[in-house]
Amino acid sequence: MSCKKLSFALLFLIVLISSLNLSAQEKKDSPYDLKVSSGLIEPDIPQDSLLTISKVALGKKLYFDKRLSIDDTVSCATCHDPKLGFAENKKVSDGVKGGKGKRNAPSVLNAVFYDLQFWDGRAESLEEQAKGPIANPVEMGISHEALVEKLKKEEEYLKEFQDIFGNGITVDNIVKAIASYERTLISGNSPFDRYMYGNDKKALSDSAKRGIDVFKNKGRCITCHEFLESYASFTDNKFHNIGVGMDKPDPDLGRYEVTKSSKDKGAFKTPTLRNITLTAPYMHDGSEATLDDVIEFYNKGGINNPNLDGGMRQLDLAKEEKADLIEFLKSLTSEGIENLAK
Repeated sequence: MSCKKLSFALLFLIVLISSLNLSAQEKKDSPYDLKVSSGLIEPDIPQDSLLTISKVALGKKLYFDKRLSIDDTVSCATCHDPKLGFAENKKVSDGVKGGKGKRNAPSVLNAVFYDLQFWDGRAESLEEQAKGPIANPVEMGISHEALVEKLKKEEEYLKEFQDIFGNGITVDNIVKAIASYERTLISGNSPFDRYMYGNDKKALSDSAKRGIDVFKNKGRCITCHEFLESYASFTDNKFHNIGVGMDKPDPDLGRYEVTKSSKDKGAFKTPTLRNITLTAPYMHDGSEATLDDVIEFYNKGGINNPNLDGGMRQLDLAKEEKADLIEFLKSLTSEGIENLAK
């Protein structure tokens, strides 16, 4: 082969390799195709942190990485486990060095639809929420500054952060990546969704269908756990005092700790009921072990206290009505949750 032909072949090979590398990079940095299940709506995504394939992948890696804690023992997934509906089967979570939180770990599924994050609503975004557990001494126990320096020692993270954000590893970039992954954890497509929004009248049992009526009427559940004709969030995104823990000598005052408004004493955010069968125990303190316990709590009107929500009252549900309500709640469990962690 002549030098001229060899040079041309070499040039062609270089162009081809560059083209392949560019295609891979373009694919890596392309917008993330967010799948919204039936029964839900398109979530709001911050314009300063749009979803991309690479950012979501980085966030997922960080979410499962125990190196985000001071002693490499706790990750986001430790307390928000995909196998448990992205929640936990403990009353409260175990953190680093034997630390324990004071509230039950809520599910991350569909957290993108909450107006405010945490049981008391102290975080206005998923990014702000992600900062909290990292530095909390009884959760992950590492300062933001120390975490940044720790991750800077990992070559894999140095390159990824630089490629994605352009300014390397910062705490804001860390939580932007984690929040991006969490925004993809959208879970609808339950039997209820297929029945309500897919016109599949066989998707629910007769008992579950009767449970919808109890939920909307005698049970008064829909007052706070809303669903509409077009979609179902199963939360009003508000805060209510239903009496949980208010009979203790030193009760958790919830929303009051954020607002310092007396009307908010003992009030906590209404959680979504989606995938509720996967996330026991229940309430902000994990005090109710089963759904039967939760229904009985509401049936008796909660726990009386000076700030009890005006909507709380004794329900007098019959045994059959309770059973139907349970069947309806079971129908809110989505299919394919396990695939969200793959």
